[in-house]
Amino acid sequence: MYLDYNATAPLRPEALKATYDALQAVGNASSIHHHGRDAASRVDLARRQLADLLKCSPGELIFTSGATEANNLALQAAYVQRGLIITSAVEHPAVLETARALSGEASDALITLPVDSEGQIDTDWLMATVRQHGAVLVSIMLANNETGVITDLAPIVEAAHAVGALVHTDATQYVGRLPLDLAALDVDLLSLSAHKFGGPQGVGALFLRRGTPLPQRPLVYGGGHERGWRAGTLNVPGIAGLGAAAEAAHQQLNNEASRVTKLRDLLEEELLAQLPGIHINGARAPRLPGVSSITFPGAPADAVLSSMPDVAASDGSACSAGAPSPSHVLLAMGLSREAADSTIRFSLGYATTEQEMRRAIDATVRAVTHVQALMDATSNP
Repeated sequence: MYLDYNATAPLRPEALKATYDALQAVGNASSIHHHGRDAASRVDLARRQLADLLKCSPGELIFTSGATEANNLALQAAYVQRGLIITSAVEHPAVLETARALSGEASDALITLPVDSEGQIDTDWLMATVRQHGAVLVSIMLANNETGVITDLAPIVEAAHAVGALVHTDATQYVGRLPLDLAALDVDLLSLSAHKFGGPQGVGALFLRRGTPLPQRPLVYGGGHERGWRAGTLNVPGIAGLGAAAEAAHQQLNNEASRVTKLRDLLEEELLAQLPGIHINGARAPRLPGVSSITFPGAPADAVLSSMPDVAASDGSACSAGAPSPSHVLLAMGLSREAADSTIRFSLGYATTEQEMRRAIDATVRAVTHVQALMDATSNP
């Protein structure tokens, strides 16, 4: 039972076909012969498909190797002058570490805003901080990768723009799961990865709004690819797969969101009924349809996952797997280290079925009950 879509979603059939077809084609998208034109046409199609999903212009999209690169490119390009960066304590490390590197040793160059117990930023506080201190860059994620908690960016964007700050959002988990209209949401930059919505791994994009006052500051030099923003031969198969996944997600978006929400609710309702004392993190906040972060007191997540090998879920953020410290997101929400270490993230998606969900529920109940009994026996010999 694959319930780790926030780590990576299974490749959609449409994306597999587009990627495979492009892999068989010969040609560099920069070449002018017919093989090159064929490759370029695949890239152009993918750019239009992604633009349709995001409701933006194809010319506002820059293809990258994924959201990590897009986040780095966005923040380094947007930090055009020394000043204040404002972000949150629950951002992905690709944003937090980049922001820390840009701000350097200056203690007054970075403000990392806390969140409440539901994982939400106090929007009023953020806006007051922007007005009081000013800023050159605000970077707030649209949906959290560990809890699925969604941020209302509209008032943040308005406040930031009022003081002349640029706004970037890491929308990696949001894109392809809920409708997104970049004609209405006035962010300046947005990052995404294909593999979160059923495209191939190793490809993503950065949305850069036309007219945003940014000097060109690529991370990689060496060619005029992607209008000079990202040098290097284009990953045509990956880009083609991204486009096909974007088109499929766009067509199925509303039905998928409704169906996956019902499956997530089924998971949570059954586990709450059968495992007293568990806690759903961010349950009272707006969340993505298929994300459930659940704390199982007295049952370390690694032991629970080892006890249900047929269920693929994650003990915190998959990008931080193997890290010696607990999830920074859960700690920021006020969980203890023990509680954070006893938290599992289940993430569902387009291919998850009700039968799989019910089997996963049964497996989780058995595993948690087993681990809790072992822990009790160990602490009370």
